[in-house]
Amino acid sequence: MKAISVSQYGGPEVLKFGDCPDPSPGPDEVLVRVAATSINPFDLKRRSGEAKAFAPINFPGILGVDLSGTVLRCGPDVKGFSAGDHVFGMADRTYAQLCVAKAEWLAKIPAGLDPVEAAALPLVTTTGYQLIANGARVQRGQSVLVTGALGNVGRAAVFTAKSLGAKVIAGVRKKQLEPAAALEVDGVVPVDDQEAVASLHVLDAVADTVNGITSELLIAKVKAGGIFASVLGAPQNSADYPSVKVVPVFARSDPKALLEMAKAVLEGRLAIPIAAKKPLKDAGEAHDLVAKGINGKVLLVP
Repeated sequence: MKAISVSQYGGPEVLKFGDCPDPSPGPDEVLVRVAATSINPFDLKRRSGEAKAFAPINFPGILGVDLSGTVLRCGPDVKGFSAGDHVFGMADRTYAQLCVAKAEWLAKIPAGLDPVEAAALPLVTTTGYQLIANGARVQRGQSVLVTGALGNVGRAAVFTAKSLGAKVIAGVRKKQLEPAAALEVDGVVPVDDQEAVASLHVLDAVADTVNGITSELLIAKVKAGGIFASVLGAPQNSADYPSVKVVPVFARSDPKALLEMAKAVLEGRLAIPIAAKKPLKDAGEAHDLVAKGINGKVLLVP
């Protein structure tokens, strides 16, 4: 098969397109012909070595987490899937024409969802869902501010919080105030404006996707006994707020939640924009686009 392999840490230039051995499914695994994968910031951190302390690459390695495609073969003990099924979900080594995935991590692509564009959804929507449901744990009527609300994870978090009946405040940059209106939330705050942040009322929770100085300012706005949930770790000043519970959120595969998010996309209740589709061989260019902060998902199509 053709794949993008990595033999050392570094910039986009270390992503090499070429031949790699075909994988074979083991027990409880399926072999998938990849329709598409997508680039996540986590991929860039793994490639550069920034994440090697907790997610090292076993060189030569293949990156990638998001997967959509067609089941070619099932390994022993697989239930619920058969050859020909169109599936999506999270897996390892998805920058390739073929990928082996744990069957329990996958779901069948709902009718009406484009099988290529389905690859945009797994990691970001699952992370956004878990940031709210498992992290911030807001209930109906409670207030939660979602940072990076126009980002891919942020959009999913906003949608989840709204679905739970929470009072949702979108945290965005000043230049994003106008497009943030499309989120239909209870309030929008420019979190790069310290005066605007200072004027916020006390919050039940913050769901953070950006970290940095923004998170350090916002933790001060969480009520005693409230929650600061983050996909990027605790604010550096979190020790100054011992009454606030800081909850780190690490995405875990959740096919049931993924299907709910996909249904919301199909019904127009959730939008995860797709900014670009690139051939697999152009993975380096795709990484550059993500590094530059392009708005929306970048897909790789084998």
